[in-house]
Amino acid sequence: MIGLVDVNNCFVSCERVFNRSLAGRPVAVLSNNDGCCVARSDEFKALGIAMGTPYFQLKNREASGELVFCSSNYELYGDMSRRLISILRDEALDVEQYSIDEAFITPPSPEALEGIGKREERKEDADFSFRSPFPVPHSPYFAYGRRLRSKILRWIGLPCGIGFAPTKTLAKIADHIAKKRPEGVFVLPDDPTDVLASLPAGEVWGVGRRLVVKLRAEQIFSAKDLRDARDDVIRSIGGVTLLRTATELRGTPCNEDKDYDADPDSISCSRSFGEPVGSLEGLEESIASFTAQAAVKLRRHGLFAAGCNIYAQIFRSGGKSRGPDGWRPPGAGGEADLRIRSVAFPEPTDATNEMMKALRPAIPALFLPGTKYRKTGVVFFGLEKADAPKQLDLFSHPSSPIPHPSKLYKAIDSLNARFGKGKVFSAGEGIGDKAWKMKRGKLSKRVTTRWDELMTVR
Repeated sequence: MIGLVDVNNCFVSCERVFNRSLAGRPVAVLSNNDGCCVARSDEFKALGIAMGTPYFQLKNREASGELVFCSSNYELYGDMSRRLISILRDEALDVEQYSIDEAFITPPSPEALEGIGKREERKEDADFSFRSPFPVPHSPYFAYGRRLRSKILRWIGLPCGIGFAPTKTLAKIADHIAKKRPEGVFVLPDDPTDVLASLPAGEVWGVGRRLVVKLRAEQIFSAKDLRDARDDVIRSIGGVTLLRTATELRGTPCNEDKDYDADPDSISCSRSFGEPVGSLEGLEESIASFTAQAAVKLRRHGLFAAGCNIYAQIFRSGGKSRGPDGWRPPGAGGEADLRIRSVAFPEPTDATNEMMKALRPAIPALFLPGTKYRKTGVVFFGLEKADAPKQLDLFSHPSSPIPHPSKLYKAIDSLNARFGKGKVFSAGEGIGDKAWKMKRGKLSKRVTTRWDELMTVR
């Protein structure tokens, strides 16, 4: 049996934990630079406002008090996610984190849960059985899910849905149903035909919009239709990937476990600017800042980088294929708007100062006088473990030390982890407020990670 734990409206729920005045109100969390809605409360969704709606279109409704908006507080959301995973690791045999707000879990065996199931069965509300077209199963997994959901809500204040099923794809469906039930937990029945028949094929995990059109052409409208379709028909529509999905709908696991904590093949960091930048200094500072942030991720994995790609995206105002903010929509072309340079480090390294020293001479090649830029970024490549064998320079001085994690940056990372991100930084990243820094005018306090932003009890 596989469980899926998914936080309801994660970003909004995190904001509500520390701001109770947001409870019951239509709330949305905005994207970088307060651009558009990327997370919505149930009350916000009920107003018919779509995901991705630009913030400027809703400002009047905010001013009247009808809507509430928050800037993206990634530091808070990431820390709350870590706390969630910590609880799951205490309660489950295995945890596979799928995203910031989702994780697949392996629950204890039915025998181990049987005692819990019998105790909880007597406490169940009889009304639960007719609030949904699917009856509440008297299962030890159901009792386990209710207890786990209650613990998460009690310990960190995040409401979530928990679904149980034999495969990951079916667990996704079970979780989808769980979120609509008052108890927030659903165990897929042994015969899920009725459940699958009620679910459109387009809502099955892994089935995208383009596939839906092809499925409809083959008279496949529901998840049940997809499950029951012939293998050759499924492969002709979506290849082996869609066939795996159909096989999982039949109750046979096909999706292999992924180690989301495994070392990445590349590490990157980029941001859109709060305001267009037209100076070389702005490009240098932003690239230095993003290099430092990416280097922290690199050291966290115990990796060295052999080199780095740096890029800058030109800001365009006007033009038929561009929006009012100068952004060229995907698919509208515009390769010339992106300027890129690749830099190989003299030796693989994880030291921020060595990276900046190598990258700085290449930044002027990205800059065109009189041009404004809307985004920069860095991508580290050639990643390898710190203790991996290294090819040294034949003509290097024999006393040259082999690169290794610097005590300096271990200390800096430790200080920033303890006292807050960015407390210790390189002067090359710029001092004070800069135009290139991300706009977050509605940022809530980072109460779980910064000493100077702790909540005050009066």
